[in-house]
Amino acid sequence: MAKSSSRPKTAYVCGECGASSSKWQGQCGECGAWNSMSEMVLDRGSARGGGSGSGWAGGSASAGITPLASVKQDEESRVPIGISELDRVLGGGLVAGSVVLVGGDPGIGKSTLLLQALASLGARLSGLYVSGEESLAQVAARGRRLGLDLDPLGALAETCVERILQQMQGARPGVMVADSIQTLWSDALTAAPGSVSQVRESAARLVRFAKETGTSVLLVGHVTKEGGIAGPRVLEHMVDAVLYFEGEVGSRFRVLRAFKNRFGAVNELGVFAMTERGLREVPNPSAIFLSGAGQHPGSAVMVTREGSRPLLVEVQALVDQSPLANPRRLTLGLEQNRLAMLLAVLHRHGGVGVFDQDVFVNVVGGIRVQETAADLPVLLSIVSSLRDRPMASKTVAFGEVGLSGEIRPVPHGEERLKEAATHGFKVAIVPRGNAPKGASPQGMQVHAVERIEDALALL
Repeated sequence: MAKSSSRPKTAYVCGECGASSSKWQGQCGECGAWNSMSEMVLDRGSARGGGSGSGWAGGSASAGITPLASVKQDEESRVPIGISELDRVLGGGLVAGSVVLVGGDPGIGKSTLLLQALASLGARLSGLYVSGEESLAQVAARGRRLGLDLDPLGALAETCVERILQQMQGARPGVMVADSIQTLWSDALTAAPGSVSQVRESAARLVRFAKETGTSVLLVGHVTKEGGIAGPRVLEHMVDAVLYFEGEVGSRFRVLRAFKNRFGAVNELGVFAMTERGLREVPNPSAIFLSGAGQHPGSAVMVTREGSRPLLVEVQALVDQSPLANPRRLTLGLEQNRLAMLLAVLHRHGGVGVFDQDVFVNVVGGIRVQETAADLPVLLSIVSSLRDRPMASKTVAFGEVGLSGEIRPVPHGEERLKEAATHGFKVAIVPRGNAPKGASPQGMQVHAVERIEDALALL
């Protein structure tokens, strides 16, 4: 009996949703994902230490119940990093004691961005770079190649969480970067580094340290081939902010997007350009995305909104005779199911059928548009390509298309028109609910439409 009681208990955790099971199974019973169950060691010694689980409960377990109305509202202590695009995504800077998870494809620039952030903070906030994948010589060489001031920065080549925390207890840095969380391991568990249990335990230890000491922790996370951060989804629930670094293959532009932020707005967007001197900010991304836009058939310019920033983006459509019985509908940067719905509305209420045509839609610049304001410009670009007629020069459009063919208004219509006018656009096709109440911005000619056939008539 004593021998069996000392054997570590294990569970199987889904890497997609974090659900656990006592036995391995090919399909997760909660989210339905296949081959996503990984073994996790439940070490009772670690559980007694309080490192596993949710990480930090915010106080003592014996604390009494406090009326919520009596809790004092303290202002968040923020430190601007000095990189405006990164500060924008974080909500104004680093919050003391926050834990930020930065994910992205290999080679996208995660380590470069965070090393630049530590150097930008400089003497204002002491920084520690913990490298689990590269030697200190490689980290220092990258910093010198980027022209960074490395004097105020500390570095540590270590993967054991206990030894990392021991060093941090003495140094007490203001901000710490762990590159990456998948390389860290705890000696309280017998599982291999990079396993679900080690990733979860290591993150929990660092989260607890951040909350207890006020140190800001930045974690680098690997991305799976499906595009999600490797490890259980519970890792994303444990941290305060989740940032994804995105970019097209062969493009020098990078997009940093916030998917979770307890201290700021989500869906904020930061745009960077990769250069020989590292990542450089792009303060006016609309000019970048419209740099190659021209008056061609199948091209339309829309005003999308990412967080608090309006962006002008070009949408391109290609409609061609299909040799297949089932024509293809492909999208890049848009939801493919929504394209199928828009084509049905175009046929039913606009009288334009593309049932025998292949339809390809692309958002230029690698931007992923997730709002419905792209509906109207997508349809206009499709009809422009089908008829081989370009839209009028300096024309912009936005608006949601309903199933009955109506053009619905979208939020922040006035800000979108002002952004378009700033970049020299003279004509706008917008929903009637977004028409300016007074004079149009900078003399822009605004066409307010109510139905899809009204918008098509303007072409």
